[in-house]
Amino acid sequence: MNNRPHPHGPSGSTPSPRRRGPGPFTLLVLPGLVTALAVAGFLTLTGGFDPDSTQAATAQPNSADQVNASYGPWLRKAAGACAVLSPSVLAAQIDQLSGWESDSGEPGRSGIAAFTDAAWKRWGKDDDGNGRSSPLDRPDAIMALGRQDCALATKVTTLRTDGTVSGDLVELTLAAYAVGEGEVVKAGRVPASASTYVGEVKSRLARYAGFDHEDAGDGTGRTAGAVLAAPVGTLTVTSPFGSRVHPLTGVTKLHTGVDFGAPQGAQVSAARQGRVVFAALTKAYGNRIVIDHGTIQGKRLETTYSHLSALQVTAGQTVRTGTPIGRVGSTGLSTGPHLHFEVIYGGYYTDPQPWLSSGH
Repeated sequence: MNNRPHPHGPSGSTPSPRRRGPGPFTLLVLPGLVTALAVAGFLTLTGGFDPDSTQAATAQPNSADQVNASYGPWLRKAAGACAVLSPSVLAAQIDQLSGWESDSGEPGRSGIAAFTDAAWKRWGKDDDGNGRSSPLDRPDAIMALGRQDCALATKVTTLRTDGTVSGDLVELTLAAYAVGEGEVVKAGRVPASASTYVGEVKSRLARYAGFDHEDAGDGTGRTAGAVLAAPVGTLTVTSPFGSRVHPLTGVTKLHTGVDFGAPQGAQVSAARQGRVVFAALTKAYGNRIVIDHGTIQGKRLETTYSHLSALQVTAGQTVRTGTPIGRVGSTGLSTGPHLHFEVIYGGYYTDPQPWLSSGH
């Protein structure tokens, strides 16, 4: 029989050992071991650390890093069909529609661009040349979405040019895709019913910016303050950019350009090289010309020339800086001969004078 008393028993026959402080193992080794075990457990459960932990809370699972780089040329080709779209817009739209998954999860829609059968019949083609036209072929879907968006962009560009709607062309195009062109016309801008969709697409743009090829304009590297030549011989301002009471309607609203006083028939010239996208008679602006100058620092630049007595160019024509495009007049809602000149940068009206000031 074992008569050895328990060291912590009540008999008291064996004195209790003296309590000591923590030893070197406890102080130095044990904390590190516990930490190592915790890290190993975390790695086992999560698959490792996020290499960019500062973005872990906001990163989306479907980023440009996970989009096959071979889609880049297709995105650029699809966006290149019209001036409004960029590859990043198409990529962000696909991300919003399906997360780049072939099954969007919506009944009746298929492929990464979530086409219905009816929409595919209208926009789909065998763009990759594999012998079939299918929304499940990603190049086909990208190109079809580009065609659909470009058609909408053309419509909203015309609507904004003639004053029916206002706002950013990309946003208007996305809104027309989401709720239809009629709703955009009814609202005169991006309707509230489309704001969520537009916002979701725009929130994804930055992650796909790598797909964009920025056009440096005329290659000079110049920026605002040096990019535009005088559209008329003398820049005599009769009404500046900003809020004003309209002299004919009496309504206080933004004067979206600057009025340069000039005699009837004076020559009007292109302020920068570009492509004429509109040249026609409108109700409010009279004879009006819109020139697309490409992108500067990632944003599209357009200039407009209104109330002309004569048009000397047609839509689709390429012009150089100083090319004669029309004559000063007083057509449309106008109180006398002058040039109403606008600068639209990144889809928004901006004061034209800083763009002209460096050279004049």
